[in-house]
Amino acid sequence: MFTLDSTTQPQRTLHFADDGATPNSRFAVLLYRLRLAPADDNASAFEALFAAHQWTPLWRDGIFEYQHFHPNAHEVLGVASGQARVTLGGAGGQTLTVKAGNVLVLPAGTGHCCVEHSDDFLVVGAYPLGQEQYAIQRPEDGAHDQALARIAAVPRPAQDPVTGARGALMTLWR
Repeated sequence: MFTLDSTTQPQRTLHFADDGATPNSRFAVLLYRLRLAPADDNASAFEALFAAHQWTPLWRDGIFEYQHFHPNAHEVLGVASGQARVTLGGAGGQTLTVKAGNVLVLPAGTGHCCVEHSDDFLVVGAYPLGQEQYAIQRPEDGAHDQALARIAAVPRPAQDPVTGARGALMTLWR
C-alpha cells in the first residue's frame, strides 16, 4: 500500500508535440512517484486507488514493445513491480526509466512503448469511466488526421487517477 495526502504532486510533467505520425496531446503526461510497501499486493492497491478516482482498472500486464497510442481514451499506468525503460511521445520522444511505485498518466494520443523491462515488470492499466473501450493505434497506420479528430473529442477525466478531484490533472489539463 502507499500513503497519499493532499500535497501529493506529479514529480514530472512532460509535453510532446505532434510529430506527424504520433499525435501526442496538448495535455501534459504526468509522472507520479509513490512509495510502496514491498510486501503488499501493489497491483491490487493500484486497482483500488484508480477505481476510487473513477478510473476503471482493466488489465495487469506489461507495456507493448511497439509504438502505439490510444486515440479515444486517456490511460493511467501504475507500475506494481519491476522496472522498465519506456519511450513516450513517439519514436523521437523521450525514454525514461519507470519502476515500482511510478504512475504514468497519458493523455489520449500520447505515443508510448516499452524498450526493455525486468522479468518481474507488472503494470496496472486503467481508463476514465466511459473510456473503457479504448482503441490501440500505431503511428504507421496512416490515419493521423482521423486520430486527431478522435483525440479532440475525448473528454477530460472527472478526477486525477492518483489524487482525485483536486489533483494536478484537474489543474494542468485545462
